[in-house]
Amino acid sequence: MNETIGFIGLGNLGLPMATNLLNAGYSLTVYNRTASKAASLVAQGARLASQPVEAVTAGGIIATILWDDASVESIVMSDGFLEKLGTGGVHISMSTVSPDTSRKLAALHAEHGSILVEAPIFGVPQAAVARQLSIPMAGPQKAKECVRPILEAMGGLNIFDFDEEVGAANQVKLVGNFMITSAVYTIREALAMVEKNGGDPKAVIDMLTQTLFNAPIYKRYGQMVVDKEDHLFTQNKIPLKDVGIFKKTSQHVESPTPMSSLLYDLLSSEQGQG
Repeated sequence: MNETIGFIGLGNLGLPMATNLLNAGYSLTVYNRTASKAASLVAQGARLASQPVEAVTAGGIIATILWDDASVESIVMSDGFLEKLGTGGVHISMSTVSPDTSRKLAALHAEHGSILVEAPIFGVPQAAVARQLSIPMAGPQKAKECVRPILEAMGGLNIFDFDEEVGAANQVKLVGNFMITSAVYTIREALAMVEKNGGDPKAVIDMLTQTLFNAPIYKRYGQMVVDKEDHLFTQNKIPLKDVGIFKKTSQHVESPTPMSSLLYDLLSSEQGQG
């Protein structure tokens, strides 16, 4: 496969996704703020860019998976990025950001003749390695058809099309992460009650996840709570960031935020930010 893809962001998810692209036969030009993280990709034939614009091919495809709104904006607004991407270019934005940011950046791309397709990622690094990611996407139809094979090659097992209005896919991602965080705190409180009453938390979660709550999230995080490892989730900065974005997005349209406000406070407290 001769097509060269630009790839920016080689964190815990980005690195295995970029590796999957190389293994699928794509040529890659990669950029990461900490260049050493690209070593394994360069060893497999990827070209390392020294600045974001060097990862861009005129009229080509560039994928980014970054930390937050500010990180994505800084790349898009970096010197020459939009100008070089230019007419017909497609930016696959895979970061979890606010719908407003997605819409603003899509408009900036349009001014330069390029297209933004948002495709935030559901999945942990192990799911990327196993090619079992779930990806909602939104953007112009022809661009989505163009990038779907690339998303599949990155590890997308389940890809869901949320039409052409940019912002819709990140709404899905924010809702999903909010619901995951809610589930973790619900399971934690429920099993604490069981344990303190002399019951068997594992037996309870096993029964419930085989019946009423037979879903991957309840199974994964239920086991995490049973193993006393739920702090690995609640002290991770990602849930705090994403619940914060969900809360702000809700408040922006005057949608009530009783649960997200509570979760944000709980997460902030656990991370020493309360």
